[in-house]
Amino acid sequence: MNATFPNATAAIIELERVKFQWPNNNQVTLDIEKLSVSVGEHLFIKGPSGCGKSTLLSLLTGIHVANQGKVRLLGHDLAQLKAQQRDRFRADHIGYIFQQFNLLPYLSLIENVILPCQFSLPRRKTIQGSLKHRAIELLTQLHLPTSLLHKPVLELSIGQQQRVAAARALIGEPALLIADEPTSALDYDNRTAFIELLLEEANRIGSTLVFVSHDPSLEKLFQRSVYLPSLNQARGIE
Repeated sequence: MNATFPNATAAIIELERVKFQWPNNNQVTLDIEKLSVSVGEHLFIKGPSGCGKSTLLSLLTGIHVANQGKVRLLGHDLAQLKAQQRDRFRADHIGYIFQQFNLLPYLSLIENVILPCQFSLPRRKTIQGSLKHRAIELLTQLHLPTSLLHKPVLELSIGQQQRVAAARALIGEPALLIADEPTSALDYDNRTAFIELLLEEANRIGSTLVFVSHDPSLEKLFQRSVYLPSLNQARGIE
């Protein structure tokens, strides 16, 4: 059963009085009174390991549901959706760049990029022409040399794999892009260059970007930043 998601609000993300506690843990991990992210905004969420960053992302993507409060994306309370509906929502509306990229070695580079459109008809419908052509276009815009397009994923450098992961997140113009520490394996110059490219592409397709990192030096590249330990009233461990 698929849910339908007709309307976005001025805020693409809204958290109100959210609390989350992991099973068999006597401490609350997240306790956030309020957080709002506007459509098209670029938000940097910073904080050290263990402050709840990954837990927050799991709530924003509907992988987990808050024990208390409301987590709304595109105007929809994720707790009101069944697990299968949340999976569909995530596939249709969220592009995710994982810290370890999560590229599939048994798929070609192009197949990795077009994978989200195999699972989401709404994202597929945004593309005019072939998926392969759009994938190549995105990879080129992200400065991946065309000579690498037919190489196995595992033969690419870390920085090149990172661009493939970004293209996979961007394809189909998802409303929300979430990046979870995707630059942790890169040096400063390459980190900055990658984020500037990501911001450029997010602007071009009109996506909201939530970028999570423990590296405060990247903060200046974003419109707004949030220090999660200040926002999170809990004292739990991520």
